[in-house]
Amino acid sequence: MNKNILIICLLVIATLTGCKKDEFNFLSQNHPDVPVTVTNLFGMYNGVPTVSTSLSGGGTITINLSIPANKGRTIKEITRVAIASTPTNYKVVQVSTGLYNTAPIAGDGTSVTFTTSLAEYTSKTGINVTASGTATSFLSRYFYFLITLDNGDQLIPVPVRVYVAS
Repeated sequence: MNKNILIICLLVIATLTGCKKDEFNFLSQNHPDVPVTVTNLFGMYNGVPTVSTSLSGGGTITINLSIPANKGRTIKEITRVAIASTPTNYKVVQVSTGLYNTAPIAGDGTSVTFTTSLAEYTSKTGINVTASGTATSFLSRYFYFLITLDNGDQLIPVPVRVYVAS
C-alpha cells in the first residue's frame, strides 16, 4: 500500500516539474504577439468589445480594427467575417461555408474597417432587428473576424458585439 502511494507521489512530482511553464495559474491568459483592438469602441460588456448603431441613424454598423504600429506588421485584409450566437465560437470564422462575408476587405496599414447594415444583417440572418420608442438592444449574434497580416500570419481577435439604439 505504501509502495503504491510513493509511486503515485513520485509520478505527480515528475509531472509537475516536467511542465515548461514557469508559472502554473488557472487564470493565466494567452495573449497574441500582435493584439487587435476595436478603435470605435462603444463599451465593454461581459468582456466583449461592443460598437453601436441606431435605427434612426440609418442602421450602419462600422467596426474599426487596428494593430499596434510598433509591432512591425500591417493588416493585409479581413479574410473572413462570420457570426455566431455565443462569444466563444471562434471556429465559425475558420471554415469556408456559412460566412457572413466572404470577400476580402483590404487593410490600410495598421487598421481595417468592416461596414455592414442592420438591413444586410437581417437579410443574411433572418433575424429582424427592432427597437420601439426608447428601447435598445444588442444584436443576437457576435461578429468574428479572420485577419491576415502582411507576412501571412492570421489572427482571430475576440468577437465584436453591436448595440442598437432606437
